[in-house]
Amino acid sequence: MSDLAEPIPGVALAHRPHRTAGYLLCMGAAVLFAVNGTVSKSILISGIDPSRLSQLRVTAAFLILLVVVAIIRPSALRIRRDEIGILLAFGVLGVAMTQYLYFVAIKLLPVGVALLIEFTAPIMVALWFRFGMHEAVKRQVWVGLVLALTGLALVGQVWLGFSLDALGVIAGFGAAAALAVYFLLGDRQVRRPEPRDPVSLTMWGFGAAALFWAVVQPWWSFPWTELSGEGYPLGTDNSAVSLWTLCLWMIVLGTVVPFWMEVEALRNIRASQASVIGMTEPLVASAIAWFALGEVLTAVQIVGAVVVLVGVYVAERSR
Repeated sequence: MSDLAEPIPGVALAHRPHRTAGYLLCMGAAVLFAVNGTVSKSILISGIDPSRLSQLRVTAAFLILLVVVAIIRPSALRIRRDEIGILLAFGVLGVAMTQYLYFVAIKLLPVGVALLIEFTAPIMVALWFRFGMHEAVKRQVWVGLVLALTGLALVGQVWLGFSLDALGVIAGFGAAAALAVYFLLGDRQVRRPEPRDPVSLTMWGFGAAALFWAVVQPWWSFPWTELSGEGYPLGTDNSAVSLWTLCLWMIVLGTVVPFWMEVEALRNIRASQASVIGMTEPLVASAIAWFALGEVLTAVQIVGAVVVLVGVYVAERSR
């Protein structure tokens, strides 16, 4: 996203799960998602608008997944009438807005910081169940919320007058809210009487997002010339890579492949186990962005990042 701050719902364990393979796949997905943060930022720095990059990513990913689903499970291409509304909401609010706001956030903030803010989505889910659904939540949720807010305050260095870009922070929390919608609507779809499998659900989510962007900003107005230049994923002139190559990486190795790896990982390990591994993504992303883009975090910000992840973990474990 990032793209997935917690595992995809609805993936059943295999009859003979291979735990080591599951852990390796999940870690590999987290690393690819983390690398994609720097790759995407390199594209954004070149001047392309976040909404256009989001449009390119979701549309290309939809087309790839469409081919995959058509081959492995063609029956999933059918959409029931009672699914249309929920799939549109899932795609527009959950997929398109998460992608777009995440891109805005990483353009204005260090990649790791943007991911940390987005990773508060599970806490938002818990708060929705408490205040939106009026369901009781465990005390750990509140402990997790306090820890996450304290960690974010350290990351933002509020005692210095808040050192982060305000619009970037707003976009980061917007991405977290959209990701929370993604989790809630996705979980609802895979738990229906006639559940939809997570691969076709994600495919139609990307499809609805692609349709949304095609209406809002038609393809005939796409600024193709802006992709004719070069990006610098390692931050130096001798690391120049064509923007088309970076976009291909973003679509294939930054979206489709890590998504497949997460689905396969969840056939071998439980969601709670995958959640812990997935939380390494902001730390890995910060290390990569520090090496490639020179986005150095202070010692206090690194401590804050760890506190945020501990808070999210505590809230997640409460469920």
